[in-house]
Amino acid sequence: MGRKKQMASRLIQIFGEEKLVARIQKRLPYLFQIAELEASRAGKVGMEVGTLREKIIIALLIYKFGEENVDTDIPITQAEIDVKLFGESISIKTITGKSLGGVKLVWTVDAQSAKIFSKNYAPSCDMIFIQINWDGDGSFNYIPLETQKRIFEKLGRRRYIKLPKPGTNPRGVEMTREAMELLLKDRDTRRISISWRKTKIEYNAYKRWVEYWEAEDESQS
Repeated sequence: MGRKKQMASRLIQIFGEEKLVARIQKRLPYLFQIAELEASRAGKVGMEVGTLREKIIIALLIYKFGEENVDTDIPITQAEIDVKLFGESISIKTITGKSLGGVKLVWTVDAQSAKIFSKNYAPSCDMIFIQINWDGDGSFNYIPLETQKRIFEKLGRRRYIKLPKPGTNPRGVEMTREAMELLLKDRDTRRISISWRKTKIEYNAYKRWVEYWEAEDESQS
């Protein structure tokens, strides 16, 4: 078995283990809620929540497959790659809401860079995609690279990629809603349904940092 197929088969294991599936269904909403609380200011969730969500998913991979098999030391120049599992690249993407529009391929504030990226883009790694839908239903999905390539070829560049509107402040290059819908419906995509319900959490964003300050004082006393 090739390394790529081995990695894919191991990712698929997640979807076949009832206890792990139940753990994801129960804990992912809670952990993502904490991420939102940590990334919030004045009641608004900041863009940094995406990085926190990635760390939660990477922690799941470490929990399942072991730290020695998960590489998190990814250069910032690798725009699409968030983590490597058994040496193979994975992109982690999340979106909030019922609509599948707005999934970012790359973040950029430069319209010219967005055009260059769109012209040269082709799917290059497997994807873990999470649809967050608070007070509703969403999902945790594994979308293989071969599936992405097949849909990309079927739709073509213009129907797969959505560029920011001219004259606006671009926040990134997106996948079209049509592309995401086809990817999620594909026969090779794996899915775990998740009921996104919030729980009451007593959270203080500064508590652990205060505790670190206190611990330092204690060690020097």
